Amino acid sequence: MAAAAGVAPGAVGSSSSGSGGGGGSSSSSSSSSSVSSAPPAAVEAVAAEWMLEFACSCLCRHFAEQSGAEFWRWRDVARALINGLSQIPPHQKKTVYLCQLLIRTAQGKSLGLHFENDQRFSPLESALSFWTLLEKEEIKLEKLHEDIRRLIQIQIVAVYMENRYFKEAAEVLERLFTDSESDKPLRVKLATIIKTKDPYVPLLQNFSYSLLISKIKSYIELFMKENETNFLIQEATKQVASKGLEATAWQNRPLEVNENDKSDLETKQRLIKEEQCITSQSSGDIKNPILRRHLGQKPKESRVLQSLNNMKNVEKNGVSLACSRKRQRWTCQEDLELKSGVREFGVGNWAKILAHGNFNNRTSVMLKDRWRTLSKIGQG
Repeated sequence: MAAAAGVAPGAVGSSSSGSGGGGGSSSSSSSSSSVSSAPPAAVEAVAAEWMLEFACSCLCRHFAEQSGAEFWRWRDVARALINGLSQIPPHQKKTVYLCQLLIRTAQGKSLGLHFENDQRFSPLESALSFWTLLEKEEIKLEKLHEDIRRLIQIQIVAVYMENRYFKEAAEVLERLFTDSESDKPLRVKLATIIKTKDPYVPLLQNFSYSLLISKIKSYIELFMKENETNFLIQEATKQVASKGLEATAWQNRPLEVNENDKSDLETKQRLIKEEQCITSQSSGDIKNPILRRHLGQKPKESRVLQSLNNMKNVEKNGVSLACSRKRQRWTCQEDLELKSGVREFGVGNWAKILAHGNFNNRTSVMLKDRWRTLSKIGQG
């Protein structure tokens, strides 16, 4: 991505001049003086633009890879940077619009979320407004623009249909096509579908949410190729190469969890931290209970540590650790989110369903167990 406002990286206040005669200052002191004389607000603005470009790059990558936790983390970073802008610099409009589009599309099926002041607007309706702004910034991708626009329009209606909000689906259709002649064939088809009250008609299945995600990924690839000169990425790449950090990054990479795995990674990581904290505070020459066990020494177990071991035994039996917490009833809305997710991603893809759905403090194991229950009572 291009350096902000046409300023080359490292060139902020970089001009230097020597006063006549023979006693010029060194280049390093001249550079230091120039940098220190640069207005702090201007320096912060340039740095913030580089950071926003970097955040957008990370957001694009994690959206394309469907890595939920990392996507949400960079979403928060991008939001903070965007909210800090008093106005959007012209050369960063596409960056801001794309970030907003991805954030809203990722939550497109969560009708309980609102990004606009008008509570009637769903996340995908808000996404459509940013896609319209993106279209105005470029003209060479007309076919892809049209495909994505139609897919968003169709999915706006489809999400309401899937949740059986047929009245709202009819109302949103009026908002989408204010001009009676605008996209008339599509409008007529969608109006007919809404009257059938059937969310599984071929049109909605063929132009699915997953197809929309796929098309947006195609757009992301083109965007990333055009903006691959991001300053922070280039500098970080040099740093990694010069210090040989590839092996360290590989060793510290996040663990990949099979979507059908019964263990909850976040809970397990928290459990390990709690155990480390407890063992570090316990007395004895050997504080690690695993080492004590191997050496034949009986660990001094407090009630907390016993509880911890009990939780581990529960996990070994294939029951989610999260289930040891107080059970909370499933709401009708959560059931609808679960059913919608199964239709979209298929039975077994609980991690994807969890990432794209609007659930109240659930885990992928909870989703799996709930689906089994729904199937038993004939509602799956």
